[in-house]
Amino acid sequence: MELETLEKLYVDELKDLWSAENQILKALPKMIKAASHRELKQAFTAHEKQTKEHVKRLEQVCDKLGYSPRGKKCIGMEGLLKEGSALISERPDPDVLDAGLISAAQHVEHYEMAGYGTARTWARLLGYDDQADILQKTLDEEGDTDKLLTELAEKSINIQAVA
Repeated sequence: MELETLEKLYVDELKDLWSAENQILKALPKMIKAASHRELKQAFTAHEKQTKEHVKRLEQVCDKLGYSPRGKKCIGMEGLLKEGSALISERPDPDVLDAGLISAAQHVEHYEMAGYGTARTWARLLGYDDQADILQKTLDEEGDTDKLLTELAEKSINIQAVA
């Protein structure tokens, strides 16, 4: 697809996000298994369910535009997930691993928030207010996940990693 219009760039961003979300769905079970802190496992499990919904929303938006979300690989997300996988394979102390998993997950969340914020803004500019609202809902959920991870890190997991 040639990117000569903002609408084509918008569709390209949606495809990138769809690829990213699907990569996350493959990585989350490994993160859930690697985490030792009960609340962190719960947060990752809840986010896995939420991510499935994010994929459905992206498919809904792409369908409204008449495009398939397939056909692009998000290399940015691929790199972020490789870093998290490398951390797991190093087998650090469980508390240190949990702190590292939070860091890796927050890198992912921030990447997603940047993409969803951009796509939402472009949807509004293009007059796709209903799509912008759908994207904003996902953006809000990504932000909530990031805040939850920060809370877990600051209230217990990072403290346990220091000890």
